[in-house]
Amino acid sequence: MSLQLFSPLTRCNPLEKVKKHMLISDEFLLLFYRTCFWHYRIADAEENLGESEVREAHLAKSLYYIRIGDKEKALEQLKLTETKTVAVGQKMDLVFYTLQIGFFYMDFDLISKSIDKAKNLFEVGGDWERKNRLKVYEGLYCMATRNFKKATDLFLGSISTFTTYELFPYETFIFYSVLTSIISLDRVSLKQKVVDAPEILTVIRKIPNLSEFLNALYDCQYKSFFLAFAGLTEHIKLDRYLHPHFRFYMREVRTVVYSQFLESYKSVTIEAMAKAFGVTVEFIDLELSRFIAAGKLHCKIDKVAGVLETNRPDAKNALYQATIKQGDFLLNRIQKLSRVIDL
Repeated sequence: MSLQLFSPLTRCNPLEKVKKHMLISDEFLLLFYRTCFWHYRIADAEENLGESEVREAHLAKSLYYIRIGDKEKALEQLKLTETKTVAVGQKMDLVFYTLQIGFFYMDFDLISKSIDKAKNLFEVGGDWERKNRLKVYEGLYCMATRNFKKATDLFLGSISTFTTYELFPYETFIFYSVLTSIISLDRVSLKQKVVDAPEILTVIRKIPNLSEFLNALYDCQYKSFFLAFAGLTEHIKLDRYLHPHFRFYMREVRTVVYSQFLESYKSVTIEAMAKAFGVTVEFIDLELSRFIAAGKLHCKIDKVAGVLETNRPDAKNALYQATIKQGDFLLNRIQKLSRVIDL
C-alpha cells in the first residue's frame, strides 16, 4: 500500500471521494488518515527494517496517542511497545510515559502500580539519571496523596540532580520542596537542608513571596511570615496537586508556626502573641482554642488572666502511657483467645 494514496496533495484522493459521498467530518478524516499512517509505518518496519525500527514505530504511535489524550489507546500501545523492548532503560522510559498519563488524569492507582513496576525494574538494572527522575515522580505522587514527609525526603534528595522537566520547571520543583519541607522538617534540618541550600537560594527569589515565607519562619518574624503566607495562598490554591489539600496545608503551617512561638515560653499573654503575629486578640484566642481541642498544641488558655500556659508533654511519660495501653490491649486479646480455646 503506498502512503501517497493518503496524501492530501494527491489529485485523485479516494478519501476525498468518500468524504463527499458519506459527509465525513474533517476530524474523522484526519483521524482515519493518521491511523492508516501509523499502520503503514509499523507494517513497513516489520517487513523491510529491523527490530529496533519496529520498536521505534510502535513507540511513535504510543506518543501520538499520548499527545492527542487518548488514554486507553496510549496505555494499550505502550504495553505493546514493551513487548518489543529488551533494554531495561528503554522499559523504564515507557514507565515514565505511563506515569505522565497517570499524573495528567490524576489516576493514582495507575501511578502507584507504575512506581512499583519501576522499582522492580531497578532491581534488575538501571542508571542513576533514571533513578533520580523516579524520585521526583514518586515525590510528586506522595505530595498529591498528602504524604508530605516522604515527599520532602524525595524532593530534597533530587534537588542537585533534577532533570524531570517533562513534569514541571525547576522553579516549580523548588516551590514544592520548600512548601513540603516547612511542615515536615524540624528547625535544625530546615536550616541545613533548605534555608542554606545553594540550589534553593539560586531560585527561590524568582518565586513571589516564597523567600519571605521561608526566612520569616526561621527568623521568627511572625508578622512578615503571615503576610508572605497570605501572598502564597492563591498560588497554592491554583496548583492542581496542592489544591485538594489546601485547607489541610493551611492548618499544618499554622500549627508549625504557633508551636515554634510557644516553644520559647512557659507562659505568655495572648495580647503579646497577637501583637507578634499582627492579628487581633480575638483571632488568636479562636485559633488556639481550635488547635488545642484538636490536640495540635500543648498549652491551655487562661481567659480571665489573658495568659497562655504551655504544658509540654513528657516524652518518658508518653512512652509509659503507650506501653500501658498496648499492654492492656494485649491482655484483652489473650483473654478472648483463652475463652475460645476453653470452648
